[in-house]
Amino acid sequence: MTATIDRTSVSGRVPSSPARLSFASAGSPPGLLDGAWWPRSRDLFRELPALIEVLDARWGRITHVTVNPTYWPVVPRKVPVAGHTVHVGWFAAEQDPNKLILLSYTMGRWDLLVIPPETDPTAAARLMSAASTPGGLLTASALMASEHTTHDAQEALWREEEWESEGGAALAPGIPGGLSASARGM
Repeated sequence: MTATIDRTSVSGRVPSSPARLSFASAGSPPGLLDGAWWPRSRDLFRELPALIEVLDARWGRITHVTVNPTYWPVVPRKVPVAGHTVHVGWFAAEQDPNKLILLSYTMGRWDLLVIPPETDPTAAARLMSAASTPGGLLTASALMASEHTTHDAQEALWREEEWESEGGAALAPGIPGGLSASARGM
Protein backbone atom coordinates (compact mmCIF):
# COMPACT_ATOMS: atom_id res chain seq x y z
CA MET A 1 0.00 0.00 0.00
CA THR A 2 1.18 3.50 -0.72
CA ALA A 3 0.87 6.22 1.90
CA THR A 4 0.63 9.86 1.05
CA ILE A 5 2.63 12.16 3.27
CA ASP A 6 0.95 15.55 3.45
CA ARG A 7 3.71 18.16 3.74
CA THR A 8 1.36 21.12 4.02
CA SER A 9 -0.02 22.57 7.19
CA VAL A 10 -3.58 23.79 7.22
CA SER A 11 -4.25 26.27 10.00
CA GLY A 12 -7.98 25.63 10.27
CA ARG A 13 -9.50 22.25 10.91
CA VAL A 14 -12.96 20.83 11.08
CA PRO A 15 -13.83 20.07 14.71
CA SER A 16 -14.19 16.37 15.39
CA SER A 17 -16.36 14.48 17.83
CA PRO A 18 -15.01 13.50 21.26
CA ALA A 19 -12.39 10.76 21.21
CA ARG A 20 -13.49 7.21 21.97
CA LEU A 21 -10.83 5.81 24.30
CA SER A 22 -10.13 3.21 26.93
CA PHE A 23 -7.07 2.96 29.19
CA ALA A 24 -5.51 0.44 31.53
CA SER A 25 -6.01 1.43 35.17
CA ALA A 26 -3.42 3.76 36.64
CA GLY A 27 -0.84 1.84 38.63
CA SER A 28 -1.75 -1.49 37.02
CA PRO A 29 0.96 -3.86 35.76
CA PRO A 30 2.27 -2.72 32.38
CA GLY A 31 1.24 -4.62 29.28
CA LEU A 32 2.05 -4.39 25.60
CA LEU A 33 -0.77 -1.87 25.13
CA ASP A 34 -1.85 1.03 27.31
CA GLY A 35 -5.37 1.16 25.92
CA ALA A 36 -7.37 1.62 22.74
CA TRP A 37 -8.57 4.38 20.45
CA TRP A 38 -11.58 4.04 18.14
CA PRO A 39 -11.44 6.90 15.60
CA ARG A 40 -14.50 7.80 13.54
CA SER A 41 -12.58 7.99 10.24
CA ARG A 42 -9.21 7.31 8.65
CA ASP A 43 -8.42 11.03 8.48
CA LEU A 44 -5.53 11.58 10.91
CA PHE A 45 -5.58 15.34 10.45
CA ARG A 46 -9.18 15.43 11.62
CA GLU A 47 -9.06 12.65 14.25
CA LEU A 48 -5.80 13.32 16.09
CA PRO A 49 -6.72 16.71 17.64
CA ALA A 50 -9.61 15.26 19.69
CA LEU A 51 -7.39 12.39 20.86
CA ILE A 52 -4.44 14.64 21.71
CA GLU A 53 -6.59 17.15 23.59
CA VAL A 54 -7.82 14.40 25.93
CA LEU A 55 -4.34 12.97 26.39
CA ASP A 56 -2.64 16.33 26.93
CA ALA A 57 -4.87 16.84 29.97
CA ARG A 58 -4.24 13.29 31.22
CA TRP A 59 -0.55 12.65 30.43
CA GLY A 60 1.02 16.02 29.72
CA ARG A 61 1.66 17.58 26.35
CA ILE A 62 1.82 15.02 23.54
CA THR A 63 4.59 16.06 21.14
CA HIS A 64 4.87 13.18 18.66
CA VAL A 65 2.65 10.46 17.22
CA THR A 66 3.74 7.57 15.04
CA VAL A 67 1.60 5.30 12.90
CA ASN A 68 2.04 2.57 10.34
CA PRO A 69 0.63 3.99 7.07
CA THR A 70 -1.06 0.71 6.13
CA TYR A 71 -4.53 1.90 7.20
CA TRP A 72 -4.04 5.67 6.91
CA PRO A 73 -4.45 7.02 3.35
CA VAL A 74 -2.76 10.34 4.24
CA VAL A 75 -0.22 10.86 7.02
CA PRO A 76 0.17 14.57 7.83
CA ARG A 77 3.62 15.67 9.05
CA LYS A 78 2.15 18.06 11.63
CA VAL A 79 -1.25 18.46 13.27
CA PRO A 80 -2.28 21.65 15.11
CA VAL A 81 -3.75 20.93 18.53
CA ALA A 82 -5.03 23.51 21.06
CA GLY A 83 -2.02 25.78 21.38
CA HIS A 84 0.74 23.55 19.99
CA THR A 85 1.70 21.35 17.08
CA VAL A 86 2.06 17.56 17.20
CA HIS A 87 4.59 15.97 14.86
CA VAL A 88 3.39 12.82 13.10
CA GLY A 89 5.77 10.17 11.83
CA TRP A 90 5.31 6.78 10.26
CA PHE A 91 7.09 3.45 10.18
CA ALA A 92 5.92 0.89 7.63
CA ALA A 93 7.86 -2.22 8.65
CA GLU A 94 8.84 -1.34 12.21
CA GLN A 95 5.43 -0.53 13.70
CA ASP A 96 2.36 -2.72 14.10
CA PRO A 97 -0.26 -1.44 11.60
CA ASN A 98 -2.96 -1.59 14.30
CA LYS A 99 -1.05 0.53 16.82
CA LEU A 100 -0.58 4.22 17.47
CA ILE A 101 2.41 5.40 19.52
CA LEU A 102 2.18 8.65 21.48
CA LEU A 103 5.19 10.45 22.96
CA SER A 104 5.36 13.12 25.64
CA TYR A 105 8.53 14.76 26.96
CA THR A 106 7.17 14.76 30.49
CA MET A 107 5.47 11.37 30.76
CA GLY A 108 7.05 9.04 28.19
CA ARG A 109 5.39 6.72 25.69
CA TRP A 110 1.96 5.10 25.28
CA ASP A 111 0.91 2.43 22.80
CA LEU A 112 -2.74 2.32 21.80
CA LEU A 113 -4.64 -0.24 19.75
CA VAL A 114 -6.34 1.54 16.85
CA ILE A 115 -9.76 0.03 16.27
CA PRO A 116 -10.87 0.50 12.65
CA PRO A 117 -13.62 3.13 12.32
CA GLU A 118 -15.95 0.71 10.56
CA THR A 119 -15.86 -1.80 13.44
CA ASP A 120 -19.19 -2.93 14.87
CA PRO A 121 -19.82 -1.27 18.28
CA THR A 122 -20.02 -4.62 20.09
CA ALA A 123 -16.70 -5.76 18.65
CA ALA A 124 -15.16 -2.35 19.39
CA ALA A 125 -16.25 -2.64 23.04
CA ARG A 126 -14.60 -6.08 23.30
CA LEU A 127 -11.41 -4.74 21.72
CA MET A 128 -11.33 -1.67 23.97
CA SER A 129 -11.69 -3.87 27.02
CA ALA A 130 -9.03 -6.33 25.86
CA ALA A 131 -6.53 -3.56 25.05
CA SER A 132 -7.07 -2.05 28.51
CA THR A 133 -6.46 -5.29 30.40
CA PRO A 134 -3.67 -4.72 32.94
CA GLY A 135 -0.55 -6.67 32.04
CA GLY A 136 -1.98 -7.71 28.65
CA LEU A 137 0.45 -9.71 26.55
CA LEU A 138 -1.24 -9.50 23.15
CA THR A 139 0.00 -7.12 20.47
CA ALA A 140 -2.41 -4.84 18.65
CA SER A 141 -2.46 -7.13 15.59
CA ALA A 142 -2.93 -10.21 17.78
CA LEU A 143 -5.98 -8.59 19.41
CA MET A 144 -7.42 -7.74 15.98
CA ALA A 145 -6.79 -11.29 14.73
CA SER A 146 -8.44 -12.68 17.86
CA GLU A 147 -11.48 -10.48 17.27
CA HIS A 148 -11.71 -11.61 13.63
CA THR A 149 -11.54 -15.25 14.77
CA THR A 150 -14.27 -14.61 17.36
CA HIS A 151 -16.40 -12.82 14.75
CA ASP A 152 -15.96 -15.63 12.21
CA ALA A 153 -16.92 -18.26 14.81
CA GLN A 154 -20.01 -16.27 15.84
CA GLU A 155 -20.96 -15.80 12.18
CA ALA A 156 -20.67 -19.57 11.54
CA LEU A 157 -22.76 -20.34 14.63
CA TRP A 158 -25.40 -17.81 13.55
CA ARG A 159 -25.55 -19.34 10.05
CA GLU A 160 -25.88 -22.84 11.52
CA GLU A 161 -28.68 -21.73 13.87
CA GLU A 162 -30.46 -20.02 10.98
CA TRP A 163 -30.10 -23.18 8.85
CA GLU A 164 -31.55 -25.32 11.64
CA SER A 165 -34.40 -22.91 12.35
CA GLU A 166 -35.41 -23.06 8.69
CA GLY A 167 -35.48 -26.85 8.68
CA GLY A 168 -31.87 -27.52 7.69
CA ALA A 169 -31.29 -30.80 5.87
CA ALA A 170 -34.95 -31.78 6.30
CA LEU A 171 -35.82 -29.32 3.53
CA ALA A 172 -33.33 -30.40 0.88
CA PRO A 173 -34.57 -29.00 -2.45
CA GLY A 174 -36.19 -31.23 -5.03
CA ILE A 175 -36.74 -34.28 -2.79
CA PRO A 176 -40.17 -34.98 -1.26
CA GLY A 177 -40.06 -34.68 2.49
CA GLY A 178 -36.66 -33.03 2.25
CA LEU A 179 -34.60 -36.13 2.99
CA SER A 180 -31.81 -37.12 0.67
CA ALA A 181 -32.04 -40.40 -1.21
CA SER A 182 -29.44 -42.04 1.02
CA ALA A 183 -31.22 -40.88 4.18
CA ARG A 184 -34.49 -42.45 2.92
CA GLY A 185 -32.78 -45.78 2.33
CA MET A 186 -32.70 -45.63 -1.47
